[in-house]
Amino acid sequence: MRESKIENEVCKHAKKLGWKCYKFSSPGNKAVPDRIFLRNNKIIFIEFKATGKKPTNLQQKIIKRIKNEGFEVFVVDNIEFGKKVII
Repeated sequence: MRESKIENEVCKHAKKLGWKCYKFSSPGNKAVPDRIFLRNNKIIFIEFKATGKKPTNLQQKIIKRIKNEGFEVFVVDNIEFGKKVII
């Protein structure tokens, strides 16, 4: 399944549950996660991938850095898992 389809469906689900869903870009910083989800003082980062695809080495490095700061970061390559992340 295409990355954009997964991302759109997970964002629709999140918004129904009251999450704020923002596209994340950081000029000058490549490979940041695709989306930031915010609700009730909680922040979740998600890197979306087409089904079966994996993050690049640089994306993995950035994900590790964000996790080391104490934030939740998920790599989502299917709608079902994405919906489970957003509870």
